Parts: sequence; C-alpha cells; structure tokens
Amino acid sequence: MAYRRVWGPWGGFGVPVDVRVSIESGSDADLLRDLRRWLVEEPELRGRVAVVERDPEPGALGPVTDALQVILGAGGALATLATVLVAWLRGRNGEITVTLSRGDGQASVAVTAKGVKDLDMAAARALTDHLARVLGDADAAG
Repeated sequence: MAYRRVWGPWGGFGVPVDVRVSIESGSDADLLRDLRRWLVEEPELRGRVAVVERDPEPGALGPVTDALQVILGAGGALATLATVLVAWLRGRNGEITVTLSRGDGQASVAVTAKGVKDLDMAAARALTDHLARVLGDADAAG
C-alpha cells in the first residue's frame, strides 16, 4: 500500500515530533476531516497538520483519506494537540477510537470517545497531560 502526504509545508520547527492520527469507526475519512478542521483552528497547530492518503482499492476511484500527520516542534504543541483531541472526542457519540502514534515508532496511545465523554474537568486535564507526556517522551510510553 502506498502512502503519501498530500498537504503540509513543514519547516522551521526545530527538531520535529511526527504524530500520526488514525481513527477506527464506520466513517473514518469524514471523522478525520472533521478532526483536521478542529486542529487547524488552533494557531499553534496551523500549518502543521497534513492529510495522509492511500491508494484506492482496485476498481475504486480516487485516493482514500487514511490518517492525519501532525508535525510538532518544541513547546506546548503536544499539549495543544492532546487538548483539542480530548475536546473533539467529548463531543462524539458511538464507537470511535483515535490512535496517536509517534513517527519514530517509540510511542502509541489509543483513546475512545466512550472513555472521555463523561470525564470531569480534572480527569480530562489528566488525560490530556498523559497523552502529551506519552507522545513527547518515548520513555513514558510504557
């Protein structure tokens, strides 16, 4: 399967952290596009979010939206990504699982909409901190 980044001029971010965001649900592509809209509304993430597409199945037309790629630099961008993701998931219904994976393969974490829907503010903040820590520090991935 061939993958390609279709949008996203990277540069000037120092040593980047590459995070791949994938969704497991009945309408993955629509949900990914919706999540991308949420992410690019954050000034700290604008210009850092790309759609990753894969080639279509034989006989199908057009590429398939497969994931999002977020290139983050130093600072609070990981926390911003985690905060937006938790807020986005809190507004979703049904069986939606979002998997965040570092591009270097050192860390991966999955979060479900069911798991965050009823969190209070303190628990949502703790989840956000955990996501940012796991993605930012390969040693915390365990």
